[in-house]
Amino acid sequence: SVVIQIRLPRILSAALIGAALSAAGASYQAMFRNPMVSPDLLGASTGACFGAALAILFGASYAVITAGSFLFGLAAVGLTYLVGRLSRMRSNLAMVLAGVMVGSLFSAGTSFIKLVADTNEQLPAITYWLMGSFTSATYKKLLIGSPLILIGIVVIYLLRWRLNILSLSEDEAKASGINLKRTQMIFILASTVITASAVSMCGQVGWIGLLIPHCARMLVGSNNRYVVPVSLSLGASFMILIDTLSRSISIIELPLSILTAIIGAPVFISLLNK
Repeated sequence: SVVIQIRLPRILSAALIGAALSAAGASYQAMFRNPMVSPDLLGASTGACFGAALAILFGASYAVITAGSFLFGLAAVGLTYLVGRLSRMRSNLAMVLAGVMVGSLFSAGTSFIKLVADTNEQLPAITYWLMGSFTSATYKKLLIGSPLILIGIVVIYLLRWRLNILSLSEDEAKASGINLKRTQMIFILASTVITASAVSMCGQVGWIGLLIPHCARMLVGSNNRYVVPVSLSLGASFMILIDTLSRSISIIELPLSILTAIIGAPVFISLLNK
């Protein structure tokens, strides 16, 4: 019962979310031609966190918290895309800057919710949820959140060869004959669905989508036909390791974002030095 009902849902959730965030990070880094970007670049994570915090503030059930987190994640990226399209800068830089601004806006909203939340019950619940955890993982929650994540992973995996074209300069990419705007929208939508669903299931988990694609490129080079599947495997393995450490390294269970930062930051610094 312990293995099947408690451990296995956590392992499956960790593997799924680790693989998903890694694939989303790899696609964003190739699409925006910037190795420093992560899946929350366009505000999906901050929007999802705001939606979850707002639902917790109003005492909503877990299902409403999950739905609110997912919808606000999508809304944040939609707002980012709209601002980027209205900008006079017709480049990826406009969308990146819009993502930074929208992310800051939703982060400010989350901070305001923390300020007005009840300090005895709501504030601890919001704070702990935002730090990420698989404590409440069950088969039911996995069944609710996994379909959209799997769809996003499949889309990125099947179209991963197009990331090689998007990573070229704009003139070279246009010469390839593919519809750049449509292809970018497909990857943005798939990555957004992945990120918003992941955050709605376990809270915010940083570093996975930034660090794992770098490790994959160190192993197989820059060809995204190989980077994406290797990122899926490494991300799933790394997240299972992090979840195991979070519940066994201390008397209390440590939030995921703390461990990913403690492990991810030194590893990333060493990668930069090399």
